[in-house]
Amino acid sequence: MLRPAQILARVTETLKTVRSHGGVSPSAKLTLAEKILYGHLTGTPEELAQKITRGETYLKLRPDRVAMQDASAQMAILQFMLCGRKTTAVPSSIHCDHLIQAHNGAEADLDASKIKEKEIFSFLESSAKKYGIAFWGPGSGIIHQIVLENYAAPGTLMLGTDSHTPNAGGLGMLAIGVGGADAVDGMANIPWELKAPKVLGVRLTGKLSGWATPKDVILALAGKLTVRGGTNYIIEYFGPGTESLGCTGMATICNMGAEVGATTSFFPYNEGMAKYLRATGRAETAEASDRALADGLLKADAGCEYDKVIEIDLSTVEPHINGPFTPDAATPISKFGELVKKNGWNDVVSAGLIGSCTNSSYEDMSRVASIARQAKAHGIKTAAEFLVTPGSEQVRATIARDGITQNLEDIGGKVLANACGPCIGQWNRTDPVKNEDNSILTSFNRNFKARNDGSSKTMNFLASPEIVTSLALAGRLSFNPATDTLNDKDGKPFKLAPPSGDSLPANGFDAGRVEFKPAASPQPDESVEITISPDSQRLQVLEPFAPWNGKDFEDLKVLVKVSGKCTTDHISAAGAWLKYKGHLDNLANNTLIGAVNAHTGKTNLVTNEFTNKEDTIPNVARYYKSQNAAWTVIGDWNYGEGSAREHAALQPRFLGCPLIVSRSFARIHETNLKKQGVIPVTFANPDDYDLITDGCSVSTQGLSELAPGSQVTLKVVGKDGKVNVVAVNHTLSADQIAWIKAGSALNLIRDSVAK
Repeated sequence: MLRPAQILARVTETLKTVRSHGGVSPSAKLTLAEKILYGHLTGTPEELAQKITRGETYLKLRPDRVAMQDASAQMAILQFMLCGRKTTAVPSSIHCDHLIQAHNGAEADLDASKIKEKEIFSFLESSAKKYGIAFWGPGSGIIHQIVLENYAAPGTLMLGTDSHTPNAGGLGMLAIGVGGADAVDGMANIPWELKAPKVLGVRLTGKLSGWATPKDVILALAGKLTVRGGTNYIIEYFGPGTESLGCTGMATICNMGAEVGATTSFFPYNEGMAKYLRATGRAETAEASDRALADGLLKADAGCEYDKVIEIDLSTVEPHINGPFTPDAATPISKFGELVKKNGWNDVVSAGLIGSCTNSSYEDMSRVASIARQAKAHGIKTAAEFLVTPGSEQVRATIARDGITQNLEDIGGKVLANACGPCIGQWNRTDPVKNEDNSILTSFNRNFKARNDGSSKTMNFLASPEIVTSLALAGRLSFNPATDTLNDKDGKPFKLAPPSGDSLPANGFDAGRVEFKPAASPQPDESVEITISPDSQRLQVLEPFAPWNGKDFEDLKVLVKVSGKCTTDHISAAGAWLKYKGHLDNLANNTLIGAVNAHTGKTNLVTNEFTNKEDTIPNVARYYKSQNAAWTVIGDWNYGEGSAREHAALQPRFLGCPLIVSRSFARIHETNLKKQGVIPVTFANPDDYDLITDGCSVSTQGLSELAPGSQVTLKVVGKDGKVNVVAVNHTLSADQIAWIKAGSALNLIRDSVAK
């Protein structure tokens, strides 16, 4: 494993080569994002001489690290097993954080998960031992917090099988969320391909004060950009305001960049990062970063140009509450009470939840504790259920030692396991209120309908941990701690003082239970056997998808024309379905069950064109597959936004879908479709979406001559015989077309390893 200084030296040399060979001009003023990306290019001198144009050129990159969470790691490892390699090409890690259900509290929930998920945890642990992958077992913490504490480093490039991988951008790392097949590229020493993103600069000035937090910066920005405004952009923060933020606060901002569709988000190396590196035992990385900053690598060139620039004065940032049902519905707290009243939302807060990968740092918990101490001093507890999720064993142990855990429990808080829990739907919520319209507040990053407790009646509003805690104390959604008062135990009004806390613990971090931490450089053990029972309902050996015959698709059935938001949660639900993440056949039974049929307005109900009977979407898909009838999906805007889960691409492919047509795609999902051999195309005229009528069939014209930038059209034949010819666009590169022809990227990798 390369030392930090060695990685930064390699990045510097590669960047010099790219400049000298003409990939970019030697005199070009580069953003920091470009420096790090181009410093990770790989290829022949001729390939490095290819002129790079933002938004157009496909880059072939060599990542420094791969990180996988347990739900997505199953499919990633199953795919990696087919590559024929003895170990991973780059340091890699598996983190058991998704499969622990929140119910009775930390220890009870952890013990229950070890029993319930034994087969999966054993599979992942044995795979890690066999291939030399670091294994962070259940209870160790959430992937993104663990990465920040142990692996993130300025100027490096990481792929992670989770959409919130950009959390590590708070430590100056380009950390990009991908599907499992992309992770396999990194682990198998296959150049990873990415279209050169545009760069959105966010210039920060001023300093946060009062109730405003780093979370409010990204909540407000999400409102400006919307859920697709950052698509195919890297968000690069810069300006004097960056120096006022702590490392974990910057990580919070980067984490939620996923909610605007950004490729990744990150901050330039600064003193806050240096302090965090030293506090987490990585002085060597801080010293190497200090030298790289002095040499000019870890900062943007003076005079560099961003594709867009947004200015934010931190001193004017107000607390925000976003939601419900979409993370970009942003409202300043000063106006939120009016919105609650206007929309007739239930003003009673039924639960307040803090933590998750977005806001579970020591700084977050320290500031919330200052509010809890005020509440205790006035003799009150939260009026709503109050759940707390520490981000890691290190955070859990440190806040327990420093009395913060006790502060939170004093006001009614229940501490959950160091895991994702309710944020991803792993919440066994027994409160009957979830069966009626109810409001919850969370410090999470995503709030799609039914995501947290499985109930479409639960409205999740996103806010900072400090705002969540204060509103949980008030029990009212319309409460504003900056202006409103609470009543103490005697009924006397009092006002909460703005929160305060420490960005780092004064007495250093407590590592907690050392058994959770794996070896720093695990070695592969070929003698370890990985066994998957043919009768398992949790794991299934993957069978390669069939290669494409190179011909146009004829008379594709339209399985469903989707109306409105269709996230990866809609395409491949999580929650109770997480148990099937390693069993593609079983998981396929939830394919598109959240999709709304544009023709009828019904969810998960479509007409089987063979039987003319209405049935669930997965049932109809399976019927079409049984009849060897290929089918397609028609998507709306930003199809596939949200999680990085590649199952949302694997499942349609498994059930017989070779093509998906949409008004636009979310970046990760579009790539995942390509990786699995599904061709994604977008309407050249978005209004042509309306030409897809109920019961029509779709044929392609031009796919047989598929090439980068080639023209493709659709022949749409309605039930009445009317024909419409619709132009569509694709973004397939030459390498990606090779994936399609081979049947999947994995097929191509396997063939290359075999040679």
